[in-house]
Amino acid sequence: MRCPKCGSRDDKVIDSRQSRDSSSIRRRRECLKCKFRFTTYEESERSDLRVVKRDRTHEPFDRRKLAASIAKAFEKRSTSLLTLEKMVDEIVHELETSGREVPSSAIGAKVLEKLRAIDEVAYLRYASIYQRFQDVDEFVDAIHTLGRRIKPNAQQRELFAAETPQSPTPAPHKISTNKHHGRV
Repeated sequence: MRCPKCGSRDDKVIDSRQSRDSSSIRRRRECLKCKFRFTTYEESERSDLRVVKRDRTHEPFDRRKLAASIAKAFEKRSTSLLTLEKMVDEIVHELETSGREVPSSAIGAKVLEKLRAIDEVAYLRYASIYQRFQDVDEFVDAIHTLGRRIKPNAQQRELFAAETPQSPTPAPHKISTNKHHGRV
């Protein structure tokens, strides 16, 4: 491995550890010439996954592009970076096990499925681009569709409160415990 500081090819491995998801190995190295320490990552080479776009053109799959589009949907939302990374990892794993070519529509559908379970606002943001919403009515339809499903996450509040008719209930009769019997 070439030292990023001096360019020497002589180094020694100081420490090796597996990543959190066990998909790569992190190695700390030290250059034997200048004593600079640096980190390298080793992972298995993945097959060349290709994306078939809407216009039927092909392009190599870009994990960073997927992560950036999901991050844009989560912008200014209270979702952790770990959640985003885990979501991208799950989608990439599903895509890699499905074959060498994947339609962009399948990628979008997987992203929407994951976003819907995590954050409804991020789901709507992504859906508006992916499904090419043209007017407000399409947003309203998507919101109503979200409202008709049961939420898997009990900590996330409802987008629209359920409309339940309130029937007037008679006030319970209160018995006075005043011992003065009307005297002031």
